Amino acid sequence: MLIAISLIAGAGFTLIGSLGLWRLPDLYMRLHGPSKATTLGLGCLLVASMLHFSRSGWSLQELLVTFFLLLTAPISAQLLARAGLARRVHSQAKAPDDGHAAPPAAADD
Repeated sequence: MLIAISLIAGAGFTLIGSLGLWRLPDLYMRLHGPSKATTLGLGCLLVASMLHFSRSGWSLQELLVTFFLLLTAPISAQLLARAGLARRVHSQAKAPDDGHAAPPAAADD
């Protein structure tokens, strides 16, 4: 049961990450799909593989793949973002509101 839940969760997260990569409009937004959701999805799939094929303990190969996946995905996303900044790729996202209202205009007395 745990293997089936992990496989379904992994496939769902991977699908959501892939859709994010396909649908989002610019480089910076597209980094979130593969670096967040797809990494979590592949992690779930690797956990399912470890549970299924581990008859005599944890599998070293799958543990190493999981470790390197979790280590390299954020680093590669950061390097892609830096490359976009270096090439002056503009984002289509609006700047967030900082939550501070403009000061009221001074009343002339």
